Amino acid sequence: MSIAIAKTPAEEVYADLDNLPDGFDDIRKQAANAVAKSGLPNRRVEEWKWTDLRRIVDQAYPPAIGGDVAAEKLDELSALSPFGNIVGSRIVFVNGVFDETRSQLPKNISISMLASADKVGFSLRDGDVIDALNLAYASDGVIINVAKGVKVEKPVELVFLTAPDQPATITTRNVIRLEEGAELTLLETHAGHNEAYVTNCVTEISIADNATLNRVRLQEDGENAIHLSNTAANLGQEANLRDFTFTIGGQTTRNQGFVTFNGENAALNMSGSYMIAGKQHADTTLVINHAVPACESRELYKCVMDENARGVFQGKVIVARDAQKTDGQQSANALLLSEGAEFDAKPELEIYADDVWCGHGATSGDLDKNQLFYLKARGIPENKAKALLIAAFAAAAFDEIENEDVREAFNELAQGWLQRREV
Repeated sequence: MSIAIAKTPAEEVYADLDNLPDGFDDIRKQAANAVAKSGLPNRRVEEWKWTDLRRIVDQAYPPAIGGDVAAEKLDELSALSPFGNIVGSRIVFVNGVFDETRSQLPKNISISMLASADKVGFSLRDGDVIDALNLAYASDGVIINVAKGVKVEKPVELVFLTAPDQPATITTRNVIRLEEGAELTLLETHAGHNEAYVTNCVTEISIADNATLNRVRLQEDGENAIHLSNTAANLGQEANLRDFTFTIGGQTTRNQGFVTFNGENAALNMSGSYMIAGKQHADTTLVINHAVPACESRELYKCVMDENARGVFQGKVIVARDAQKTDGQQSANALLLSEGAEFDAKPELEIYADDVWCGHGATSGDLDKNQLFYLKARGIPENKAKALLIAAFAAAAFDEIENEDVREAFNELAQGWLQRREV
């Protein structure tokens, strides 16, 4: 005899087909039914054992689209982006809807909006609840296509501003395609007010042969927000993807990355940093699939936790039987500034080839007392010495970002975080 498990208020809302937006009807129903069948993942699901989404999403958070937001509030949120003087164009979404008045679209690449697309060709990732929720309820998003050989000179910024007037789920989906030999730098800012909300953003990336995408994300959602995101990328021959995520906002964050090498001699650098405190929870879960020979992947995460904050890193590198000459390295390092902070790491290697160079490592600890003593002995006050060491720790991750102006912007954000915490 089997006993049906009662659905939570959130699961009831997400499984209700009457809540589905218009468009992409078949895939939306398929995705909503998948969520209804599986429910939200809990700690009994291995990949979610440190991030119990069923418990975290503790109220209904009905799907919402748009809604009026005061201009002053949007101005305040827009100011949180550190990329204003760096980008050449900007694409802005407010509560999941494209805002033309606040956007400046790039002129040399193809741009369209998901809400007005007739057909995109989405497919459902098996067993991926974040993706299923996104497919079911995505209200809008951008479709970017960079044509063969086009090198976009200035970065393009995607801005997602979230400020619902009541608890809600805001859902966007983006498609980024680079044709052969194309180059693009894409900056992404997620900012929100302190209302309780769930934001779910999925990005599908396709990088053709010899193309390069540099992508940098800043997660600065409100202090009561639940931020869920997916990146699914496919790399062609000699393709290059550099992807960096800096997490300082939100109450709970789950960033997932799924990358597949489809062409030889491709390179991936997927890195990031957390600076979190209070009861913030940040989880990065990655699956890197080396399906072909002679590709390189690098993962480096530097995570700073204070008070009762909790960080999670789960990274799996899969090397297929024929993927000889694979070079895959991953590292996750945590700096714990208090007794109550916690870091959980699960690096994995799943290797079926025999001519590879792969490794992983994870460390956690507090500030090096010898380094702290050295700085204090030279007349630097303890708080200043601690701040210097913490900033240097985080900066080691920022060094993975190619754009010097972006690196400097993130260093300034890290300094601001330290000043607010009076470190």
